[in-house]
Amino acid sequence: MKLTPLDAPGYEKVVYAEDEASGLKSIIAVHSTKLGPAAGGCRMFAYPDFESAKIDALRLSKGMTYKNAAASLPLGGGKSVIIADPKTQKTPELMQAFGRFVESFEGMYTTAEDVGISVEDIEEAAKYTSHAAGLNKGAFASGDPSPVTARGVYLSCVAAAKHAFGHGDLEGKIIALQGLGHVGMYLAEHLHAAGAQLIVSDINASSVAKARQAFSARSVAPNDIYDVEADIFAPCAMGAILNADTISRLKVKLVCGAANNQLADDAAGDALMARGILYAPDYVVNGGGIISVSTEILKITDEKWVDQKLEQLAVTTDKILTKAKAQNASPHKVADQFVDEILAQ
Repeated sequence: MKLTPLDAPGYEKVVYAEDEASGLKSIIAVHSTKLGPAAGGCRMFAYPDFESAKIDALRLSKGMTYKNAAASLPLGGGKSVIIADPKTQKTPELMQAFGRFVESFEGMYTTAEDVGISVEDIEEAAKYTSHAAGLNKGAFASGDPSPVTARGVYLSCVAAAKHAFGHGDLEGKIIALQGLGHVGMYLAEHLHAAGAQLIVSDINASSVAKARQAFSARSVAPNDIYDVEADIFAPCAMGAILNADTISRLKVKLVCGAANNQLADDAAGDALMARGILYAPDYVVNGGGIISVSTEILKITDEKWVDQKLEQLAVTTDKILTKAKAQNASPHKVADQFVDEILAQ
């Protein structure tokens, strides 16, 4: 396996790995270990080129620093990406090679599931590294973090709805849900149970069919989800989808979803505010997954710990939105300031 350090100012360690035998092409980016060893999932995606993969790894890694800090976890921020199509190029040998790559960081970084990666994939990696979490087996195994992520987003959405609509009751609210992967489908369950009406989109036709049947959802083509009349937009797919074009098309009062790095840039957060659309900062509301995984990393045995942490996400969301309103500031900037103060301590 060939390891190549990558130049990334402001990051502690970024490495590209290429393994000819397994076909692995992967980047691990550690943004910060200020609060503790870095933790963050592995994303497998058919990136169009190396630079796109690097940008995603860096953006996601920094996001994990902020996510872990916002969730009051003693963990730093890191992330990994594998440049491959998860449907056609994933093999046990590739995941095992990835495990060896993780092990080369000697505990500086712990991996887990993200887009394109299952519990079974991480278990293959764990055969070659002791720094993998989100496993089904083991003394502190936490399993698939997706349901916990979804529950945290749902609780935070209720908290944010109080600011957007004056109450947290989602019954009758129309929610445009983008992405029906692991987290998106679980979130749809919570929203449907709360009485919300769902409009869904996904590139996977079978997932859309499942949501239509299970939740009486209406579906639209992936690119049309930005144009529907709704109360809430819940992005649960890939990041950087909120930009000048998509924001101008939204007909909602609140954005609250599970996707990482939803804002294409800083200006996107300001654009939402200018349009009167409340934004629940993504790395605050979607912290449930890393909370779940951290029980493995930190060897937590208290059965109430995860629930308490999830409830705290909703409290933090409320605090940030309250402060943003008081300061007439964009919530994403208030959230960054909140975390920067934690990191400065």
